Amino acid sequence: MFDTSNFFHISSTRNRQSIAQHGLDWARMSAAPGIAGSRRPEVEGIFVCRGDEEAEFFLQINNTGGPVDLWSVDGMDEGSLLDNGNGFVYLPGRIPAARVHLVRSDVPPQLGS
Repeated sequence: MFDTSNFFHISSTRNRQSIAQHGLDWARMSAAPGIAGSRRPEVEGIFVCRGDEEAEFFLQINNTGGPVDLWSVDGMDEGSLLDNGNGFVYLPGRIPAARVHLVRSDVPPQLGS
């Protein structure tokens, strides 16, 4: 389905300009809730999806209140990822803008999923 990376990040479209300029940075979370609806960072790091199926799962649970963007994340070292205790992983750090690329934009909420 997606062909640029094995790792992805999903974020509200309201964060697009910030991500394009600054990359992925949990400390900049403020424009929109996280994909699960949280208003504050759940961890000091960036959640990533491992592959297409996990990305599709997060697109379906979108709880941001609006459309989301799907970003590919390049240069990931899988050994650096931490489990949040629920089977989902995050990178305990920031990801520079040069390593993220917009794959899909304006994906609407999946109502009834």
